Amino acid sequence: MGAATMRRIHVGNALSAFGLGFTVPFLYVYVAQVRDLGAVTAGLVLAAFAVAALIVLPFSGRAIDRRGPLPVLMAALLTAAVGALSLGFSSSAPFVLLSAGALGAGQAVMQPALATMIVECSTPGTRSRAFATQFFLQNLGLGVGGLIGGQIVKHERPSDFTLLFAIETVIFLVLIGVMLTARIPRSPRITDATPQSGGTIRDVFRNRVMLQLCVLGFVLFFACYGQFESGLSAYGVEAAGISPSTLGIALAANTGAIVIAQFAVLRFVERRKRSQVIAAVGLIWAVAWIAAGYAGLGHGSQAMATAAFISTYALFGLGETMLAPTVAPLVADLAPESMVGRYNSAFALVKQLALAVGPAVGGPMGATLHAPYIVTFLLFSLGITVLALRLGKHLSPAQNHPHLQKSRVVAQGTPDSTEPVTAHS
Repeated sequence: MGAATMRRIHVGNALSAFGLGFTVPFLYVYVAQVRDLGAVTAGLVLAAFAVAALIVLPFSGRAIDRRGPLPVLMAALLTAAVGALSLGFSSSAPFVLLSAGALGAGQAVMQPALATMIVECSTPGTRSRAFATQFFLQNLGLGVGGLIGGQIVKHERPSDFTLLFAIETVIFLVLIGVMLTARIPRSPRITDATPQSGGTIRDVFRNRVMLQLCVLGFVLFFACYGQFESGLSAYGVEAAGISPSTLGIALAANTGAIVIAQFAVLRFVERRKRSQVIAAVGLIWAVAWIAAGYAGLGHGSQAMATAAFISTYALFGLGETMLAPTVAPLVADLAPESMVGRYNSAFALVKQLALAVGPAVGGPMGATLHAPYIVTFLLFSLGITVLALRLGKHLSPAQNHPHLQKSRVVAQGTPDSTEPVTAHS
């Protein structure tokens, strides 16, 4: 039952990512040019996604833990479907903003709900692979969705975008049908030595280890994901002379690195401590920022600058493949039994904050302060390494190295799929 449900969850992740990639990259053009509502309204629409997520995520975790992840996911999918369909017919600024808020809220809640379902359908020994598969399918869905969506709206007619949002609505409704057949089993989990007595996100952050992980997560998302389409792209165009078409190749290199390397990297990651893997990501991203620095500040040819800039995105993708099977499972393993949804929602909230602050800080710096921009985010990447190693000192052996704990259980002749691994910190 757990394996069948996991397959449905992965289908859900792929379809939700496909829907996101299908429409979101074209929202600015749709609002500003096709509906002729202007650049300001288009910017507010994009901000509405972040604002909606920040509003609903503090409450979604409690709902997931009380009602279960499946009912919350159904509500999120229905909300997203309504938002997507109404966006396709929106012609006024207030209607567009309300529709975008509904779509953003639904998509924001989907992620912690699906993550909690993965936790319930996996064991500590299989959780890393499950989250790695989720990340792989998300990126594949985003890439394929953007590719197909771009072909539908290439003429930039209102009817094209209405069709685009209608298809996205159908995707969400199909996903509701798929997930209604899912049955969530109770899975073995790593027990937590510091259970929380409260039930709010504030109680989540009272767990000092979780607080350290959230600080680390904020830096991770701020220094990488928050720069992709803002600071780093502005830096590439202004400092390195990168053309928009080359920027598209760089983004494709990022996705390609993830799709190609994810499961090869997983074999390496599973056998090492999570804190050390995250620390290694910081070093890889530091090299990526050095490559970006050479692209914009070096004195090589344009061809060398272009190659270095594309390599930056590919190196970021390599680091992302190492994070997928480590950070999300670690959030789950830190959570007490009754608060998995709240821990997932709290970490999703941290991610949204980083993605909101990252472009606001990195965009202006990347466009104008080229050398300070590179130095700043090089230091942030090295900070990831320091924070990860500090976090590792406060993790139990089962939380930091679940593969080793699994191996020990098997060596003793006890099936790890039937008994939870207990960790003491």
